[in-house]
Amino acid sequence: MNKPKMAAEKSASRVLVLLSQLERLNEEHKVSDNDAIRQITGKILHLIQTQEKTRKEVTSKGSGGMEVILSSLENTQDLQTTLNILAILNELLTVGGGRRTGVFVSKGGTAVLLHLLVSSSKDPPANEELMLHIHSLLGKVGLKDRKFGVKARLNGALNVTLNLVKHNLQNYKLLLPCLQVLRVYSSNLVNAVSLGKSGALEIMFEIIGPFSKKSTTLLKVALDTLAALLKSGMNARRAVDRGHLPTLLAIYQDWHRNDTRHRHVVIRKSILGCIKNLTNIKLGRKAFIDANGMRILYNTSTECLSVRTLDPLVNTSSLIMRKCFPKNRLPLPTIKSVFHHLLPHIPAGGPVAQLYNQPPGVDDVVDESDENEATEVDTENDTEYEEDETGQKTQNDDDIETDIKKLRPIQVNTRPFDELRAYEYFCREFSENFEEDDFESPRSINPPSSVNSELHRPIIIPTTPSSLGPQNRHPLREDLLTPKSDESPLELDSISISKRPEGTADPDLVCSLGRLVLDAGVNGDSVDGPQEEGGEQAVLEVPDTAALLPLHDPDLYLEMVKSTRSVPAYTEVAYPDYFGHVALNLREPILERVYGVQRTKIFQDIERLIHSSDILDKVVYDLDNQSCPVIDNGESLKFNSKFESGNLRKAVQVRKFEYDLILNSDINSNHYHQWFYFEVGNMRPGVRYRFNIINCEKSNSQFNYGMQVLMYSVQDAINGSPHWVRTGSDICYYKNHFSRSSIAAGGQKGKSYFTLTFTVTFQHKDDVCYFAYHYPYTYSMLKMHLQKLSALRTAQIYYRQDDLCETLGGNSCPLLTITAMPESSSNDHISQFKSRPVVFLSARVHPGETNSSWVMKGTLEFLMSCSPQAQSLRESYIFKIIPMLNPDGVINGNHRCSLSGEDLNRQWQSPNAELHPTIYHAKSLLQYLRATGRTPLVFCDYHGHSRKKNVFMYGCSIKETVWQTNVNTSTCELHEDLGYRTLPKLLSQMAPVFSLSSCSFVVERSKEATARVVVWREIGVQRSYTMESTLCGCDQGKYKGLQIGTSELEEMGAQFCLALLRLRRFTSPLELHNHNSHPLDTENDLIDTRSIPNITSPTTYVLEEDEPAFLEEVDYSAESNDENDPDLQDNHALPDPNSDSEFSRQDSLN
Repeated sequence: MNKPKMAAEKSASRVLVLLSQLERLNEEHKVSDNDAIRQITGKILHLIQTQEKTRKEVTSKGSGGMEVILSSLENTQDLQTTLNILAILNELLTVGGGRRTGVFVSKGGTAVLLHLLVSSSKDPPANEELMLHIHSLLGKVGLKDRKFGVKARLNGALNVTLNLVKHNLQNYKLLLPCLQVLRVYSSNLVNAVSLGKSGALEIMFEIIGPFSKKSTTLLKVALDTLAALLKSGMNARRAVDRGHLPTLLAIYQDWHRNDTRHRHVVIRKSILGCIKNLTNIKLGRKAFIDANGMRILYNTSTECLSVRTLDPLVNTSSLIMRKCFPKNRLPLPTIKSVFHHLLPHIPAGGPVAQLYNQPPGVDDVVDESDENEATEVDTENDTEYEEDETGQKTQNDDDIETDIKKLRPIQVNTRPFDELRAYEYFCREFSENFEEDDFESPRSINPPSSVNSELHRPIIIPTTPSSLGPQNRHPLREDLLTPKSDESPLELDSISISKRPEGTADPDLVCSLGRLVLDAGVNGDSVDGPQEEGGEQAVLEVPDTAALLPLHDPDLYLEMVKSTRSVPAYTEVAYPDYFGHVALNLREPILERVYGVQRTKIFQDIERLIHSSDILDKVVYDLDNQSCPVIDNGESLKFNSKFESGNLRKAVQVRKFEYDLILNSDINSNHYHQWFYFEVGNMRPGVRYRFNIINCEKSNSQFNYGMQVLMYSVQDAINGSPHWVRTGSDICYYKNHFSRSSIAAGGQKGKSYFTLTFTVTFQHKDDVCYFAYHYPYTYSMLKMHLQKLSALRTAQIYYRQDDLCETLGGNSCPLLTITAMPESSSNDHISQFKSRPVVFLSARVHPGETNSSWVMKGTLEFLMSCSPQAQSLRESYIFKIIPMLNPDGVINGNHRCSLSGEDLNRQWQSPNAELHPTIYHAKSLLQYLRATGRTPLVFCDYHGHSRKKNVFMYGCSIKETVWQTNVNTSTCELHEDLGYRTLPKLLSQMAPVFSLSSCSFVVERSKEATARVVVWREIGVQRSYTMESTLCGCDQGKYKGLQIGTSELEEMGAQFCLALLRLRRFTSPLELHNHNSHPLDTENDLIDTRSIPNITSPTTYVLEEDEPAFLEEVDYSAESNDENDPDLQDNHALPDPNSDSEFSRQDSLN
């Protein structure tokens, strides 16, 4: 049993003896020893070929075997000895090549081989066997040596290998290893340029050709070599100039036609790889279009769609076509907002100043650059911040604040107290004496409810006309639908509301869904107009939702609309805002992504260019052109967005049932396209309509991860189902061919817009439906809710509503004070009342984040409720609440900015009283509270999040910020109370939608002007938070796999209140004295963001306040998405700084 083992040990020992003899002969350098060296190397070769353990012995650490073999190769002049040694190396590196090849490189083997190659080529003709062995080894070594390209160029090996290829085109045995080495050479861009000048491109085109079953391995290597050469722009231009692109297209077509059994997919993909690299330059894209490349790849790809294994071909073809699709300008006269609001003064710098200082006549729609598109390997990634739409991105780890002085809270009085004294008006509860008569009736102070007569204007409830029934329906005349210039719209006062009990609407009684449902004349007479003089009033059918929506009243809502000032002076009201929304009882699951849906949509877009005659390109709605015809032959949908919070700028019918939609920029801005809210009418039931919002700006969206748009059907509402519902199929979000102006991209050129596409099938004929990005919550709705809330007050509730300030648009910004009335006017009770800590809450600084308003609604309803917990909470705190920090942005349909064109959540450091009044006065009120010794215990700003799921918080911590940096914390003497994490932890225990693992307490430089950071640093509020609510849904807890609705958002607002109630016992000195345990017992309870499992990149662990790294992954294996194309990811590899720009990636070499 032991004989084989002993024999192996004996043979291994024999190898060591032979190596020792070879080493001794190398040192003596005698010509007479050539025969001995030849014999020894022959014996070593035999042992290595027959014994695997011998190979391990030679390459083991400390054996010195590799050094001896390489020394012999350097010193020998004997051909046979050289061949023996090369054969030994081939055997060693072929099996277990990874580690052994690394050892070979580390011992200087690459330089020895290259020197041997060059020296052997000086005496032609070169020995074929020698060249074969050398190139076989170089092919293996080149994959592991990152400096290989530089070494080969410096040794003069490039042309040696190229000449061998040139003179051995029919010698496939030698040609293959030479091409493999040439492929590695070409991965270095400098080498690729040099080889291109020496004729490498022409040689490659001599090797590749039409379909053949012979030498397919050789052809694959030649194509990969050509693709590597064509990554050089100079080589690509040379190839295009010599007409090689049509040749490649013809070759691809031939392989596509003949490879019917799909056995050569890798070759076909390699051909596409060459075409892809050629189209990285503008000249190549033009040549591709001229050669009818779009049609060729489109036709071949559509034939491959049914075979799943051909997805790599479809994906690469789609990538090429998208890249070559001619860049179009948005069909707009300007990318600036349709609406304009004159500012009191222009900021000294920033995007608004740039917008105003733009020279007249500058076309801001056209992109200023073509060449930056040349390497359209999508540089945008998932770490693009929501607020950083200028494109000036930095690595997240570089954004972490490292200056300890800036991290430490500073409480500097930026304003004299005499100026702050004016804010005592908003804190009158601290100076009141509460005489006895105050306890006998409910306590509430509200602004006057009367509406300024100057603000009265005609208001229309807008829809589109529907056909009437055969018996009693009468068509509405067109002049009734759109009032003429000399005809006043129907006044609100002339409308009588006809309410029906929920679910009892009779379809026969609903005569029409026109702009107004009017009582028709007797005997079927046509309606000529609003019969105000005859005594008959217009009647609007409204479902009676009062039982389900105690805070909604259509009549009151219309009254609130009258005093709402908008820049466009809206005179219409959207049905959903008027009727109200009743939350669904049914859960709406996150939509499962259909395999290949994005690819299908992209191919439909490509068809526009190929079959351009099928495209209608008919403008059906246009805010830039008020004379745009609304009425046509009835074949087109009708759109409208001229109502509060509405946003749709233009609608273009591209096919019979497909529409391109363009959103309006924020006022005084030229970007921020995300929020949409618009009306659609004149639809056919049972037809699949496709809608494309084509000027989105973010590089990714939750629409790629199961989020759906929201739709509200007026017909369903009248029939008893007034719901916003998640809808849409075939939803995806991808880069399109519309060029984004560098003016709107912060100076970055070559950027493109993104498309959100979704398909909807309407259920009712001539229904009126509304679509929205998220559940709308208008400013008028807030005013209505506040007035209804004030009616809920009891004798135990202290409720006061003040106007904090007036906005740029002339709207008031409500400030609420809510607490419990003191038990009596005794000194003890009044003292207890005044000693209550303050909680400061705000929401809706970003208009498009409507979910924050629904969370705030839940908070307010809980605070005003009669439950024991609510009363206990009111007795624990005094609440200062600003439910809507940006009324103007909400009213005018902005996504992120106020009328100043600026993100208000970036103005907290130095707000301007004229341009940012709500932030200026909110900060001043906080400064007053601090100056009077009433610094809030908790500050929380409610937000919405477009690229993450669940609800979570961002806070501020010195320690957690420093831990993410290289700052030596041992010298910082950091002392920090862990109380800032108490509230998030309580929420994670109480609220099913809250995710503690998504929370972050890192302070970033880019967030230093946000409310969260400024209130923490300047006001001294340790518990200063941003609470982010998902726009999509949840991936954990009770609601896992479900899209979020208004009921869940309102529940979150109520749970926040309950968490505050539990927080009180941890912040009371008496309670702290009686409780030894803290909700955070040790520092180990802190979330270490570095260990979050979803994180895939070391530069994405900082969870940004508004837009963090996109932590989810979409399977794009069947998608034509350049951001996830494996070949494109190769191009992201950075060159080693010491390798002469050499590319380190190896994928193309496999």
